[in-house]
Amino acid sequence: MSEAAALSISDARTQLATIIDRARTEHQPVYVTRRGRRIAAVIDADDLDRLIELAEDMTDIRAADEARAEMQSTGTTPIPWDEVKADLGLA
Repeated sequence: MSEAAALSISDARTQLATIIDRARTEHQPVYVTRRGRRIAAVIDADDLDRLIELAEDMTDIRAADEARAEMQSTGTTPIPWDEVKADLGLA
């Protein structure tokens, strides 16, 4: 299999163990195709967990950037963390 391999569903069925081993050891996705179109990918579970974490981090970063931009456009100032904790009953 080449880098970023793509296999038909029928080929993937016969090579499932090999595909899983490759995804785990080489940390490269193996795509499964139907009628020449990619429909799924087999990747290492730990790699998937890292990707999900990175996506969540990126979502948080974008939300913070949007909040900063909104504060700048409206001229509001951030609420101090100690005040937020007090308002939530955490302090």
